[in-house]
Amino acid sequence: MRHPVGLPRDLATLDRTVVMGILNVTPDSFSDGGRWHDATDAIKRGRLLREAGADIVDVGGESTRPGAERIPEAEELARVLPVVEALVADAVPVSIDTMRASVAARCVSLGACIVNDVSGGQADPDMLPFLAGVDVPYIAMHWRGPSTIMQTLASYDDVVSDVCREIDQRLWALQSAGVDLDRVVVDPGLGFAKDSAHNWALLRDLDALMALGRPLLLGASRKRFLGELLADRDGQPRPLEGREAAGDAITALAAAAGVWGVRVHEVAASHDAVMVARAWAGPS
Repeated sequence: MRHPVGLPRDLATLDRTVVMGILNVTPDSFSDGGRWHDATDAIKRGRLLREAGADIVDVGGESTRPGAERIPEAEELARVLPVVEALVADAVPVSIDTMRASVAARCVSLGACIVNDVSGGQADPDMLPFLAGVDVPYIAMHWRGPSTIMQTLASYDDVVSDVCREIDQRLWALQSAGVDLDRVVVDPGLGFAKDSAHNWALLRDLDALMALGRPLLLGASRKRFLGELLADRDGQPRPLEGREAAGDAITALAAAAGVWGVRVHEVAASHDAVMVARAWAGPS
């Protein structure tokens, strides 16, 4: 595991997996949409995530759940800017979860220290030129298409090989656009154009993903494939609130495998899981 270039010093010197707390400033995200839609509530939530052990708070103003429609740029900005500004003022490391270069630029100007783009730069032609001109780390997720159609795109010859090849193609595009790959983190996009079997195959072969040569972020928290794994006797997926322990187990296994970061809704137990994995591995 190594950190991307450009992180704030406090993060760049961590000798363990980074815990990223999810802060959805949206009315319609799949797990907690509407809970933190008000800016005041979102700012309080961000502070609580930090106090509970989040190394980074990932602020997003646009849902990317399956079927979600895009929102206007002005609406996304109105949702995230006051939250980013307040958290940065409180010395909370903030990443901005956006597919728009304009939103990323405004948030970076306010002090956001990471850009997290689920489209890997494919949703906005201005994203790669923007990234080439700034020195913050960039998280590029594996993405095959927008939320409205992504579940129709879950077809692979071999999901691990295909995802690795497609991520490598994005890395080539980033480098060709002038983005320093030492600043790039990759995310295999669990649940994005992938069914449960695809997600588990990717988790079983983290070595292949890490062989891409970039730090790896995983976002499994509360996702449907965990609900399906834990289904009741009638085959009904376990509700969202009952999936936390399974997500924490993934955090522990991912941290033991050397994954750079995990993106989670509830950070305290995931932080503990990371600390256990570090202790288990012994002194570095």
